[in-house]
Amino acid sequence: MVSNVFKTALCLVALTALVACGQNKERVPNRIKTGPDEFSILPSKPLQEPTNYSALPAPTPGGTNLTDPTPKADVIVALGGRVPTGGVDGGIVSYASRYGVDPAIRAELAEADEGRRTGRGKYERAYKRLALDPYEEWLRLRALGVDVPTAPEK
Repeated sequence: MVSNVFKTALCLVALTALVACGQNKERVPNRIKTGPDEFSILPSKPLQEPTNYSALPAPTPGGTNLTDPTPKADVIVALGGRVPTGGVDGGIVSYASRYGVDPAIRAELAEADEGRRTGRGKYERAYKRLALDPYEEWLRLRALGVDVPTAPEK
């Protein structure tokens, strides 16, 4: 009988010692890294076999490959648009310059802006009458029948 009580007490002491030697930090699932982050992996496009192996394009070190993901271009194509081949969308530039382009427009605007402000710290006062009141604009659009989902804070 004494041996069973002694064995039970010894087991409890051993269990208490093991628990006391454990980690004090609470285990948080976000701290446990068991694999890759699934949101940092972008799927690549499928490989394409060239039609002629003797006329392959020249390699572009540091450039892009046909299999590199292009999410912005893919969205443009999916919505029925055309992806611009250069760095600039020619349609937007030609539409914006349909009445001609003044090459000195930046300098003229900077000069007019400086003349309007006439000093440091007066920017808000200079443009105050040109600012929109969001609540008044919301009321104006509602009166025109435009579906405006929420009212701005007043």
